[in-house]
Amino acid sequence: MEISMNQSLLTKHPELKIGIIHYTKIVVAESPQMIKGRMQLYQENLFIEMQDQPVTQRGGIVEWRQLWKKLGADPNRYRHSAESLMRRVSKQNYLTPFHSGVDLNNFFSLQYEVPVGLYDMAQLKGNVEIALGDEGVGYEGLNGRFNSLKNILYSHDEIGAFGSPFVDSKRTAVSEDTTEALHIFYLRPSLSTEAANDLLAVAGKMFHQIHGGDYQIALLSNDAPSIILEKDVSS
Repeated sequence: MEISMNQSLLTKHPELKIGIIHYTKIVVAESPQMIKGRMQLYQENLFIEMQDQPVTQRGGIVEWRQLWKKLGADPNRYRHSAESLMRRVSKQNYLTPFHSGVDLNNFFSLQYEVPVGLYDMAQLKGNVEIALGDEGVGYEGLNGRFNSLKNILYSHDEIGAFGSPFVDSKRTAVSEDTTEALHIFYLRPSLSTEAANDLLAVAGKMFHQIHGGDYQIALLSNDAPSIILEKDVSS
C-alpha cells in the first residue's frame, strides 16, 4: 500500500506535514485502568489550564485554525477534531472511555493539540492519498450524518473518502475486532522534521505498550511525499 500526499496540495502548501503510524497484530479492548485514570486526570488539568488560556489561544489550535483558513474552509463552521475535543473539555463535558484505540487517539489529539485519526486497515482497499476535498467529496461520519469535505483535507482509498481532520467515516472506524490499524497525525506545519519524528516515536511506543503487536512510523512532507507500507496479510 502506498500512502501519499497529493502533489498539487503540496505545491500550494509545502509546509504540510502528515505523521503516519502503521500497527500490525494489535489487540484493541477496554482501556486499562491506568489509561482511563490518566485520561481523566489530563482532562481535569486541561480544564483548569483553559481558565487562563482559552481553547482558541492554544498553540496547536491556533495553528490549525490558520491552516483551515488557508485551505479555504471556515474554522468557525467546520472545527477540526482537536478543537472540538478541547471545547468539550473546556465545558467539563469530559470524554468517557470507549475502547483502547479511540481513548488513546483522543488522548494524543488533546496532548499534541492536533487532529488525529485512527483507521481499520482491513476496511481499506488499494493505495491511500491525502488531498483537498472539492464539492463532491464527503461521507457518512462518526457523528451520524453526511459530512461535506469541500476545502478540507481528507484521506481516500480506491473505495472513496474515509478520514479527515474534521470527522472520520463510519466505514473505517476501529473496533475491538481490529488487528491492523493506520494512525494519521495532522501535525502542526511549524513542527521541525526532528520534532515531528520524535512525537510519532513517543505516540507509537505508547500505543504499542497498550495494544502489543508491531508498528512503524513515517513522516509525509514536501521532502518525502509518499511511503510504501507492507500490509499484514495474516490479519
